[in-house]
Amino acid sequence: MTIAKANGIDLAWDSFGHEGDPAILLIAGLGVQMIRWAVPFCEDLAARGYYVIRFDNRDAGCSTHLSRCAPPDFGALAAALMAGRQPDVPYALPDMAADAVGLLDALAIDRAHVVGLSMGGMIAQIMASEHPERVLSLTSIMSGTGNPALPQAEPDVMALMMRPAPDPVSDEVGFLAHSLAFTRRIAGPGHPVDETAHRDLVLEEARRAYDPGGTGRQIAAMAVAGDRRARLATIGVPTLVIHGTDDPLIPPACGADTATSIPGAAFMPIDGMGHHLPATLHRTVADAIDRVAKRATPSRAVTDRSRG
Repeated sequence: MTIAKANGIDLAWDSFGHEGDPAILLIAGLGVQMIRWAVPFCEDLAARGYYVIRFDNRDAGCSTHLSRCAPPDFGALAAALMAGRQPDVPYALPDMAADAVGLLDALAIDRAHVVGLSMGGMIAQIMASEHPERVLSLTSIMSGTGNPALPQAEPDVMALMMRPAPDPVSDEVGFLAHSLAFTRRIAGPGHPVDETAHRDLVLEEARRAYDPGGTGRQIAAMAVAGDRRARLATIGVPTLVIHGTDDPLIPPACGADTATSIPGAAFMPIDGMGHHLPATLHRTVADAIDRVAKRATPSRAVTDRSRG
């Protein structure tokens, strides 16, 4: 792991493959860390001829945590949004997209194939719409557009997600039970959770950094993101939208809406997948990312080391 200065903060990152190969930038989801992009998945992409970069978003893992900012008051946040006011939040998703662009700057990478999962998909969408010169292709996984007319998360799923977790230091058993209950609920019927692997993963995340306040600030950034469909209509790079048919957190209609909103986007529903990317689907998803990356204009599908 290395630390890069990007957009005024520190971002923790690591990589797989050869620096001279076209870059793939992997953007993680809400409250999770770069290690959610499993090493075998990253190695698979690298073996296909890509320089694969994963990183911790701000307020996650070993990147900068904005601990000076108090966790948001979600009641006040909801009331402001209901009243049509723009709440005051520490940062928004475009700031997180600027972080990712800043990381490319720090690594002297001119353009990358950008892949985002859940909240990371929203950040990737903003990168492709607001920083089109930096994006070769876009893969948005289990994400949405912010369209208010679309179905929302199942109520019990939201309740599980918003319920405070036990502290992993003082109550490791309770912390693991809380995490497993949520992951089982969102995983989808076709791809059960590998509970041993999940326990190991969340304990590794807790050892790297545990910051519920940071997750709250990320939730606030998502809450004020609004409807992105007008932005998405400007995206011109090859785009793939992947979504599970059994996603109870971001329902599959949200993925379909994302694909409809981006000109020429391909939509890839995966039967039985929920809001979880299990190892059993790593090859399927890597194949799909590789296909959309190869659709990028050949003359642009290079990694430019002239920056910095």
